[in-house]
Amino acid sequence: MTKNVLITGGGRGIGRAAAIQCGRRGWSVGVNYARDDKAAAETVAAVEAAGGNAIAIKGDVAVEKDVIAMFDATIQAFGAITGVVNNAGIVASGSKLADMSLNRLTRMFAVNVTGAYLVAREAARRMGTDRDGPHGLNRGGSLVNLSSAAARLGSPNEYVDYAGAKGAIDSMTIGLSKELAPVSIRVNAIRPGLIDTEIHASGGVPDRAFRLAAQVPLARPGTADEVANAILWLLSDESSYVTGALIDVSGGR
Repeated sequence: MTKNVLITGGGRGIGRAAAIQCGRRGWSVGVNYARDDKAAAETVAAVEAAGGNAIAIKGDVAVEKDVIAMFDATIQAFGAITGVVNNAGIVASGSKLADMSLNRLTRMFAVNVTGAYLVAREAARRMGTDRDGPHGLNRGGSLVNLSSAAARLGSPNEYVDYAGAKGAIDSMTIGLSKELAPVSIRVNAIRPGLIDTEIHASGGVPDRAFRLAAQVPLARPGTADEVANAILWLLSDESSYVTGALIDVSGGR
């Protein structure tokens, strides 16, 4: 069944991999991104080359009007949204909490918590069968939140702020899955471990996934495609009886 999916942070990494896999299924994708126009355009082209449809939508998930606009743009382009991948997130340089600035903490939680909650709120409004959509009642759908293994590991001496933000995503997933089940929205979360993506470079350690690979029982970093495989399963009808799940894609770590 053809689906219309909005992916936040879809211009690179896990979001890009998920977008391309949606394209391989012939689905339509709204590719949200924050800054990199070129990367977003390349993702759109890759989705289309894979057999899907896509548009790029610039916007900051920490800004309410941007979140509303990205949902509006996706619906205008493709019709009712049936899947949302709540993926946009940031990390900062490794640091102990005692040395973190207020500016760092404010931005970390604005994007990774408030932004994720805003996206989840709009997903509830745009997919829930208790609300009118552009063509009558919404059809329901699947919300996939991107958490992290850091939520249960804590990331001491590096990213306790990021870990705490992802812990909030776990709690939101569990509660929202119960809240939205009656309106035909399934809510689940993926918790990636050490994945070889650009996010490590944004934290100042581009080879971090390989540097810490010895801590992983499978003895290697994961790939964005391996995480995207789990995301696509949760978006698809193959997971129709799964909601409220926190799925680790972490190599056993």
